[in-house]
Amino acid sequence: MSDSLPGIDYAVDDVWVALEGQPRAAEILAAAAVQPVHAYLFCGPRGTGKRTAALAFAAALIGADSRGRRLALAGRHPDVSIHEPEGRTLRVTEADEIIFEASRSPVEGRLKVIVCDRFHTAEPEAVASLLKTIEEPPPTAVIVLLSQEIPPEHTTVVSRCVIVEFDPVPDDDVRRILEREGVPPEGLDDIVAAAAGDVSRARLLATDSGLGVRRRAWAAAPARLDGTGATVSALVDELRALIDEAQAPLTTLQQAESEDLARIEADVGAQARLRREMDARHRREQRLLRADELRFGLATLADCYRQHLADTRHSSDAVDAINRIRDAHACLVRNPNEPLLLQALFLSLPRE
Repeated sequence: MSDSLPGIDYAVDDVWVALEGQPRAAEILAAAAVQPVHAYLFCGPRGTGKRTAALAFAAALIGADSRGRRLALAGRHPDVSIHEPEGRTLRVTEADEIIFEASRSPVEGRLKVIVCDRFHTAEPEAVASLLKTIEEPPPTAVIVLLSQEIPPEHTTVVSRCVIVEFDPVPDDDVRRILEREGVPPEGLDDIVAAAAGDVSRARLLATDSGLGVRRRAWAAAPARLDGTGATVSALVDELRALIDEAQAPLTTLQQAESEDLARIEADVGAQARLRREMDARHRREQRLLRADELRFGLATLADCYRQHLADTRHSSDAVDAINRIRDAHACLVRNPNEPLLLQALFLSLPRE
């Protein structure tokens, strides 16, 4: 990896405030901004602040004044370039766009920051395409890769990067963040549990009045099972309808973002690429929300059966149920047919 960039004085100021629950990562990046190298990989689960950290890092690197920092933190600075796959994987054509962007000179300063989100989805050809640029980057570019994990086939690129790890935000920190932002204590336990260390999801759930209803519906499911397909079918339909309703807060946020972009387009003209990227991200956010809701529901189910472990008469059934729920949870990464997954699971669970 290249040596750090010499002779550049960066004012970090207070750009790290937005990086909630990741004090160690903020400390590492604040120090790195003083003498940056050319490639970083931020690794950790979704919702742990990697993208926020990337923009804060960009602001620290290129935000010479309050305007520059503000634009960088919003991802709208001309020397900040954000790339993410439009589909489920990062393709070679998208990797080539990152390489081309890295070759271009900065617009306002001496550096530009290129952020590649969801690097863990990169296809082998895309990884190979990026390798040379990571090995021999242009002197004016800092590349930041965001990844939920490090697949074995990505290690050649990863070995050329400084790795900054992001852990799930502790529940106590999530609670403290929400309390500071004025979320009332009623239902806060459900929100923190359902967020599973994801601050963005916690904030979304804080605007969702139906979370408690969904938790109770999942918790009541075992008592309804009678071994018949008709009951399972009705139960799955009800739970999926509740997941449909859970989309409402996200839809509201996405609509506001779309309207904000429309106002920008009214001032400066059509932003075809920004709108295409936004629409693709919105579709992905909707898919991920459903997956998050399924994980929350399955975790609620598993908690119900864990309560049965103390009853020796049913402990073996409870263990079997928890294992089946765990298997269903593992299937979610393969984007299974949702109703079939749930129907098969409920038909396999013991009756109470």
